[in-house]
Amino acid sequence: MQPLRNQRTIAAAARVEGFGYWSGRDVHVEFRPAPEDAGVVFVRGDLSPPVRIPAIAANRIEIPRRTTISAGGARVEMIEHIMAALAGLGVDNCEVWVDQIEMPGCDGSALAFTTALDSAGLVEQTAARRRLVIRETSRLGDERCWIEARPSHREGLSLKVRIDYGGRTAIGRQSLELAITAETFRKQLAPCRTFLLQEEADWLLGQGLGARVRPSDLLVFGPLGVVDNRLRFSDECVRHKMLDLVGDLALAGCDISGQVVAHCSGHRLNSDLVHVLLAEGEIFDQRRRIA
Repeated sequence: MQPLRNQRTIAAAARVEGFGYWSGRDVHVEFRPAPEDAGVVFVRGDLSPPVRIPAIAANRIEIPRRTTISAGGARVEMIEHIMAALAGLGVDNCEVWVDQIEMPGCDGSALAFTTALDSAGLVEQTAARRRLVIRETSRLGDERCWIEARPSHREGLSLKVRIDYGGRTAIGRQSLELAITAETFRKQLAPCRTFLLQEEADWLLGQGLGARVRPSDLLVFGPLGVVDNRLRFSDECVRHKMLDLVGDLALAGCDISGQVVAHCSGHRLNSDLVHVLLAEGEIFDQRRRIA
């Protein structure tokens, strides 16, 4: 096994502004450097006193269609794209100061967060980053939707994601396999946007949700294809699902070495797998097994 890498934080603060897709409220996000072993912590700066919410699997709560964490009587919603950007670039320790419950949707991807973090730059720290090594195959779900963790002879994390929207939609069936590195994340995943079907969008609007969102803010698929927008990749939908998976796996709070295969999986199954890996995986700290 390769030596554990050193932890990293950002070299300077960086900001992203936007509005929440669900709430429509303006929100400001500020990434701040953090000391080693701090992990990623969201800070609700709009509360008095500010409430700190560590981004770990134990703090995740179930809310449909988005990843949400809660602690100290406060919560932050739709954190998956921020978590994906941090994990994809290898930022281990960071304070994420926010002034709303819901994180900004931006263009539906992780691109704004990735660009902000890149502009801040990274600093290597002294302590080693923990690594979770997948030693046994674990599978969750059913025949329709499932996720599986597998050992791999290669170092690092590789993902294989499949989606299946059937032959009656413009999305159809898509599959992608990718080794996750900072470079592949930047180029292959970060720009890929949230998507939904036109009938889903209409239903959400009918529920009073997403009233501020326009088709140009994400990908809405009608019978003939994308509405008022253009794809950045022919398989952008499966790439976005992989982006979400990177963000959800980041709640493990350590590097993951092995392969994860997901078939029509979502945030709940992704989170359930993290809990299994933390319970059954082999975690190394400073080259020693600790769990």
